[in-house]
Amino acid sequence: MTSKPRPKPRAPPAKKKATPPPAPPEPKAVPPPPIGAIPIPGAAKAHPALGLGLWALGRWSSEDEARTKATIGRAYEQGFRWFDTAEVYGSGRSERLLGEVLQRAAGGGRDAYVVTKVSWEHLRPAQVRASLINSLERLGRSSVDLYLVHAADPRANLAETLRTLEALWKEGKVGAIGVSNFSVAELEAAAKGLSEARIAVNQVRYNLFDRDEADPVREYCREHQILIEAYTPLARGVLHGRYLDGRSVPSEVRQFAHRFFEPERLPGLLERARRLRALAKSADVPLASIALHWLAKQGAAPVLGMSQPEQVDSNLAAWAVRPPDDVLDRADAIARGDRA
Repeated sequence: MTSKPRPKPRAPPAKKKATPPPAPPEPKAVPPPPIGAIPIPGAAKAHPALGLGLWALGRWSSEDEARTKATIGRAYEQGFRWFDTAEVYGSGRSERLLGEVLQRAAGGGRDAYVVTKVSWEHLRPAQVRASLINSLERLGRSSVDLYLVHAADPRANLAETLRTLEALWKEGKVGAIGVSNFSVAELEAAAKGLSEARIAVNQVRYNLFDRDEADPVREYCREHQILIEAYTPLARGVLHGRYLDGRSVPSEVRQFAHRFFEPERLPGLLERARRLRALAKSADVPLASIALHWLAKQGAAPVLGMSQPEQVDSNLAAWAVRPPDDVLDRADAIARGDRA
């Protein structure tokens, strides 16, 4: 008797592949808060209300270079357009690196508002022209939006210097003419060299604690529609909360800001800064918001020093919050040392 062949075992039914759940939608990019701009009479472009200053670039170690490039790139990406440099910053290296970063930005960074400065050592007419040509070459641009006299030199004839700047302005190499660290007497002497152009900007050290340079020129600048650009608006980081909890001031900061951190001055300054921090906490705003918007209330445009990309975000977040006027007025009183 023959046995029947055994049936072949059936293959198990193929398992249906589980359909993966739909990927969550990518979060929409939140556009950075608008920075705003300030019209200046006679200038080719409106002046951004908040800027990035590149003073520290090249001042310290060469290892800072990559981080500074990343900071410039982040600032541009987040909406900063005003970039402030000078031929003396890092002996031209600051201008060169700024130019490199902007050329790699979208559209070649043509919408950036670029400010650079002629050194106080180069104020004779031929030197001014040569300095600008060299700066433009390092920046990779055919013109700058604003060209500043970095500081007055008593040996130079300011009227002659400004006549040369006006010629460069007429040639389209300079969008507007400005000065830095000028007194009222120096502003008046400089204005005598201009027939068609005007002084658009005076850049001075100015913050809640440092008013010695700005206060004497504020009324003149207001009367003549000269914008005050405020450097060190956060008082070397103190008005961002730095050094308020025992952190020591680095030697390189002391080296370049020794007057601000004088031993007899520093304790009182930090005590007032802690009171400002308490005011900011009670108003539910960042301390830097008070510092920046107090300057804006005075009609000044702050230019911030930043050396790390994350500082771009924190400063922009501070700018996005405007404290009420009564908070700014109270901050003014605290910074002056009032106890009432």
